[in-house]
Amino acid sequence: MKTIKFFEMSTEELNNKLTELKAELFNLRFKHATNQLTNPAVMVECKRDIAKVKTILRQRELGISAEPVKKAKKTAKK
Repeated sequence: MKTIKFFEMSTEELNNKLTELKAELFNLRFKHATNQLTNPAVMVECKRDIAKVKTILRQRELGISAEPVKKAKKTAKK
C-alpha cells in the first residue's frame, strides 16, 4: 500500500490496520512454514506496511505529523 494512503487515515484507523497487518503476517508465516506460500515477496511487503504504519503512528505521537482533518460533506440545497 502506498504511504500516502496511510497518512490519510486517522490514528484509530491506523491502529486497526496495524492489528490487521500483524494477523496477516502471522498467517503468511504459518503458510510459509507449511510450504503453502506461493509468493514469499508478500511477506516482505506486509512487513514494510507494518513498518510504515508504526512510523506514522510514532510521528503523530511525537508531533511531527498531524492527524488529517476530515472534510465536511457538502449538502445539496433544494
